[in-house]
Formats: sequence, C-alpha cells, structure tokens
Amino acid sequence: MSIKKKLGMGVATAVLGLGLIGGGTFAYFSDTEVSNNTFAAGTLDLALNPTEIINVENIKPGDTMLRPFTLTNSGSLHIKTVDLLTNYGVVDAENDNNEDFAEHINVNFLLNADKGTLPIWSTSLAELKNASPELVEEKFWLIFWEQRGLEPGTSDTFYVQFEFEDNGEDQNEFQGDSLNLEWKFEAMQDEGKAK
Repeated sequence: MSIKKKLGMGVATAVLGLGLIGGGTFAYFSDTEVSNNTFAAGTLDLALNPTEIINVENIKPGDTMLRPFTLTNSGSLHIKTVDLLTNYGVVDAENDNNEDFAEHINVNFLLNADKGTLPIWSTSLAELKNASPELVEEKFWLIFWEQRGLEPGTSDTFYVQFEFEDNGEDQNEFQGDSLNLEWKFEAMQDEGKAK
C-alpha cells in the first residue's frame, strides 16, 4: 500500500473513532409530550323573514302599508349591531318626473304596531338612502334594542309602515311609476375578548 493510501486510511479511521466517542458523550434522557389544539371560528348568520317585506300595486297618495319583519340570529356568535342600507330604483312610466318618487314614500319605523304607538322615526326613502348607518342606529336600533343586538338563537320582530305621502299638491307625475326598494341588513359581531 502506498503512503498516501495508508495516510488516508489512518485519517478515515481517526475520524470514525472520534465520531463514535463524540456520539457517546452527548447521550441524555429525553421525554416528549404532544399538544393537540383546536381553533374553531364561530358563525355570524342573520336571517330575515320575510325576505320580501313589501310588494304592492295600485297605490295612491294617502295610502299606508304596515309590514312586520323578523330578524333572527341563526349563527353561534352574538350580533352586536345591524346596519340597514337602503337602495332603490324608480321606473318613470311617462318620463315626466320632476321629482324623485322616493321623496314621496315615507318610512315610519314603529316600536309596536299592535299597541298603536307612534313612529319611533319617520323619514322618506330618499333620505333613508343617504342616511349613514350611524344615523339609522341612533334613530331606530338604539331605541328598539334595549340590550344591544341579538343573542344566538333569538329573534326580534320589527314593524315598518310605508306611506305614499299626500302632500296636497299635484302628484300626477307619479301615475304609473314604480319603485324597486332594496334593504340590506348587515350584521356585525361583538368586539373580540379574552377566552
């Protein structure tokens, strides 16, 4: 065997020996525990009944239409607030409107229609469309909900009266017109808390 091979074999043997000795000096006791954890998100589920609150034809100035609707918390989380967002479109049958039809449709939010109470808040659909969610909360939700929001599995029934306002003036421009109203109820959760 050549000197190079002998030296290479010697070095390899030394490295192997040191590895065996070094491996033995790092032996220690050990123990392992495993933690299995779960994060399950809750659900925020607001249900509306009926989904079509109003659908009427042949209305005239002075007509009123009382409708109930129910909001139900079908989720597992507390609903703190509900924003009411209003949008509408007017179909001008004769293309002769100088005013917005929605300015003549009033919305009266009632606390309890069965007991004949006065409206909590009255506004026109046009004003309601431009109202901020904070204004709607201040004028209606805060008064209606003594305790804020809806607990899971509970519901509240609301009463709303729509009124085609008779302003005592010529409203002929609205004959044959229609208004398509969209109300979007947007539920918001409570603030997070330590659990």
